[in-house]
Amino acid sequence: MRIIAGSRKGRKLKPVNIPGIRPTSDRVREAIFSILYQSVVEANVADLFAGTGAMGMEALSRGAAHCVFVEGNPKALSLINENLKHVDLEKNSQSLRWDAMKNLQCLKRTGLKFDLIFADPPYALNAVEDVLQVLAESDALNPGAVVVFESAANQGVVEKTGAFDLTDQRKYGKTLVSFFRFML
Repeated sequence: MRIIAGSRKGRKLKPVNIPGIRPTSDRVREAIFSILYQSVVEANVADLFAGTGAMGMEALSRGAAHCVFVEGNPKALSLINENLKHVDLEKNSQSLRWDAMKNLQCLKRTGLKFDLIFADPPYALNAVEDVLQVLAESDALNPGAVVVFESAANQGVVEKTGAFDLTDQRKYGKTLVSFFRFML
């Protein structure tokens, strides 16, 4: 794994060897950031179910103002912190051990309002609607915030759920990437 573009382009991330952690491939990450383009610059970002943290680190490398990494697995959180230090991105970030399926009050406690959220829960959870619901209840999103949600390609995603509208959807092999906009 490596950072694809931005100020840390080409920097390698320490490899993940943690059961249940599935990193987003370089190809999918590159496609997502090509779609997001300039909306990353100066954005406050949350990387939920962060796993390796590669999505949030890519956003920081591309000019995001701040990134909060939310991960429930302590080993994964330790790897995120190691990689943040390794690529010198720890000053614009914080990492939180938290179960994002229960609630996201941890985001509110940061004092930030978020513009961009990456969510990549284990595919078996089929958690699109649940995660969007806890995001809406967190009171931590700016109006128009974008949620980039990764799920299994064979899982259906609704076009509108609560305060979120589906604005784009792309399939990359076994991964479905859905882009939602917060409409409140």
